[in-house]
Amino acid sequence: SLNECCGPALNNETWPDTAETLMRSRYTAYVLGAEDHLFRTWHPLTRPAEISIDPETRWMGLRVDSTVDGGPEDEHGIVEFTAAHVSEGRSLELHEVSEFARRAKRWMYVGPAYE
Repeated sequence: SLNECCGPALNNETWPDTAETLMRSRYTAYVLGAEDHLFRTWHPLTRPAEISIDPETRWMGLRVDSTVDGGPEDEHGIVEFTAAHVSEGRSLELHEVSEFARRAKRWMYVGPAYE
């Protein structure tokens, strides 16, 4: 449920302890339109000046395809995911291999990882 998974993170009550849980909270932020959470969890070195979520996009589901590191003791992590969404009447999938890093002991989204 939202309260168990991502609600406390979106409300800034807790911080996700793994790269995957941070990524899941960011997906939830897209679903709910929580731009402040996306800004807060995006690494300052790669974060855009403004974050805007397209209100017309309907997010339909998230699948985590793989994770590399990103645990409570790690400094870096990679999460590969596929997010289904409907945009302009078309069913689409966003696939990304995302890079995460710790900053001040908190997981942050860095951006797409290119290997």
